[in-house]
Amino acid sequence: MVPLLAILTVLSSMAAAQPQSFQSFFDRTVHDDGVVGAAYLLLDKGHITEAHTVGTADEAAHQSVDTDTIFHWASVTKTFTAVAIMQLRDRGKLSLDDPILKYIPELARVHSEDNGIAKVTIRHLLSHTAGFQSPTWPYSDGKPWQPFEPTDWSQLVAMMPYQELAFSPGTKFQYSNPGFIYLARVIEELSGDPFEVYVQKNILSPLGMTRTYFNVTPYYLAKDRATSYILYFDGDGRNRKVVQPREFNTGITTGNGGLNAPLSDMAKWVAFLSGNGPQPVSDIVLSHESLEEMWVPVIAHEGDSAVAPPESNGYSFFLFPRGSGDAPVTFVGHTGHQAGFAVFLVLNPGNGRALIAAFNTVHGWGPTPAEQTFYKESSERFQQLMEQAMALLR
Repeated sequence: MVPLLAILTVLSSMAAAQPQSFQSFFDRTVHDDGVVGAAYLLLDKGHITEAHTVGTADEAAHQSVDTDTIFHWASVTKTFTAVAIMQLRDRGKLSLDDPILKYIPELARVHSEDNGIAKVTIRHLLSHTAGFQSPTWPYSDGKPWQPFEPTDWSQLVAMMPYQELAFSPGTKFQYSNPGFIYLARVIEELSGDPFEVYVQKNILSPLGMTRTYFNVTPYYLAKDRATSYILYFDGDGRNRKVVQPREFNTGITTGNGGLNAPLSDMAKWVAFLSGNGPQPVSDIVLSHESLEEMWVPVIAHEGDSAVAPPESNGYSFFLFPRGSGDAPVTFVGHTGHQAGFAVFLVLNPGNGRALIAAFNTVHGWGPTPAEQTFYKESSERFQQLMEQAMALLR
């Protein structure tokens, strides 16, 4: 059997010899954004048809990005959490219409009009329509003694009396990181396993994602871990690059954004999503019928900046309707931004084509108009790259 790395190396060389428009656009975006290192894979029905890497995974170590480079997948983790919930639903352990208070009674402390918190269901959490706020931990000043994310459940419980629902459950979309922490808590309550252990047992292992893990890197994979960077725009017009910690623990927020993996492992996740993973393993993880249920629009976004508009949302997955007339396509996928990493996953369910991309550099938000323009332009380029990816996948 030819090793995967050798296959990807050949594919990458072929792509370099015959550059495609997406590769050129990708490289230009990396250059214009000052990205230190990045990579993407193009897949067709679960098979890798193009692999491209550029730049370095770690500047100080002069370590190039390659197909083994491990990126942080941030909020793409939510798609794993949602599949785990659907597994439990299909096994009769829960109903999507169960009130969240059934599993997390502590949430009764959250303030809501007309006792709206009692109306929040698992379905609302999956679709970001529960009314919870977006950030998990909006109380950090960046001081070294403050945690990267809250590490204990008790910390979140202590904050609950000082939070409120923003609207009546089910009436609007509002992206919510805490919502997926609560879903991870449900998984733990019903399975008896820590969230990471449940996902390892029931998703990662069956799919053969052996180099995928949560939070701190195992020693044997440490050499492949990418360092990440945040660029800031100083007042004198120069960019300032801040190196991020190579290792960090997302703590109690792991179910919301703690996943790390090389693109070669994420290709296995995409193969499963596209219905072209190894059988019967994929059906053991979750039937394609249940996956398609997760891709039914629940509610439209209204100018939300977390994804490229115009979008709607299913269960954790973003939906990207594109085209009109006789050939409309609704792409499914997710983005992720955290700790200097930016990633995205886009799949065309109709033809099984998909693209996954990862970057180890992002632009930081600053207080001045120039810094905000710097950040906004970078965000727009990221969105344009996703649009190019969707055009490629039609």
